[in-house]
Amino acid sequence: MAKDIFLLNISGQDRPGLTSGLTSVLAQYGAKILDIGQANIHDTLSLGMMFEIESGPKSSAVQKDLLFKAYELGIIAKFKPISLDDYEYWVNQQGKDRYIVTILGEKLAAEQISEVTNVISDKGLNIDSIKRLTGRLSLVRTEEYPRASIQLSIRGRIDNKTELTEKFMQISHDLDVDIAFQEDNIFRRNRRLVCFDMDSTLIQTEVIDELAELAGVGAEVKSITESAMQGEIDFNESFKRRMKLLKGLSEEVLQQVAVNLPITKGAKRLVDTLHSYGFKTAILSGGFTYFGNHLKEKLDIDYVYANELEIIDGVLTGGYIGDIVDGNKKAEYLQLLANKEGIDISQTIAVGDGANDLQMLNLAGLGIAFHAKPKVKDNAQSSISSIGLDGVLYLLGYHDRHIDLLD
Repeated sequence: MAKDIFLLNISGQDRPGLTSGLTSVLAQYGAKILDIGQANIHDTLSLGMMFEIESGPKSSAVQKDLLFKAYELGIIAKFKPISLDDYEYWVNQQGKDRYIVTILGEKLAAEQISEVTNVISDKGLNIDSIKRLTGRLSLVRTEEYPRASIQLSIRGRIDNKTELTEKFMQISHDLDVDIAFQEDNIFRRNRRLVCFDMDSTLIQTEVIDELAELAGVGAEVKSITESAMQGEIDFNESFKRRMKLLKGLSEEVLQQVAVNLPITKGAKRLVDTLHSYGFKTAILSGGFTYFGNHLKEKLDIDYVYANELEIIDGVLTGGYIGDIVDGNKKAEYLQLLANKEGIDISQTIAVGDGANDLQMLNLAGLGIAFHAKPKVKDNAQSSISSIGLDGVLYLLGYHDRHIDLLD
């Protein structure tokens, strides 16, 4: 028996009962729904349905009745016949690789979205869907923490992923917007472990620099720290040099710094949400366990791996206990925790800002450079520089409604 295929496009003011009314007409004629999708912007509906119907009288009648139902509902209906060859070609496209592009910023301008979508178009990729992940912004009320994010689901074959990400990075630099590019695979949908650097990531300071200021050697230690974070000198050597300069500092000073650690904007929102959805969290830091354990209690972090200060009679000796947690160690701990949790390394996320974070960022299933040094941003998979740490949630595909319902 011959069949006709139609694409029905509906537009107009949204109201309850539209989909029910249209599908009830299709049901009367035994139509089969081949695809369906809907979007709603400011109570204006755009609905598409592809359906198969028996050719002949039924095909003509269902179109007439759908047009009459659309008139009753106050919406516009348009039909487009689809050939069997076109339909089969469309079906075969579903085997193509799929990717997610996430755009983040305090506000998103048309120019930013235009440049990103131009790159996607130039590469012959198709945008399947666009989804807003953040709540609506008021135009009359000042937002305490403005943020905007949209997610593009794209499909097609990419011959040179490096070239594509470089173009996105250039747009990010030129237009002050964050752009993340990920494969849309099973691992992206099943992340289970998030590991954070501590200094300048979970907290808005470098603790060793604060300790140095209190020890009267601030300028010297800060210079060494900056060179290490930029990757200009070996982290282990810089660590030993800085530790020696802290010799004689009282443990009371450490406690004073610990209780006043400035938590990064969005950190608590991020960690609380992750735990609510069953994630494990960890601090993997080139800093100190003394402060990592304080954050562990304050933010309810699951694991802490950092450097242990040697303290004798309440005073820093200038030494340390155990191995130095450098870039290699961070990557080792990331793998160790993945094994401990019984998950694939692709199900992990790492977030950091310094050169000593690059190994764990590149090992993780998703590595995010957070307000990072240029060298780190240029070599990481994704970056966030425009909003707070909770921007990680948007890279995971969470909408504000998934987060805010937990408050």
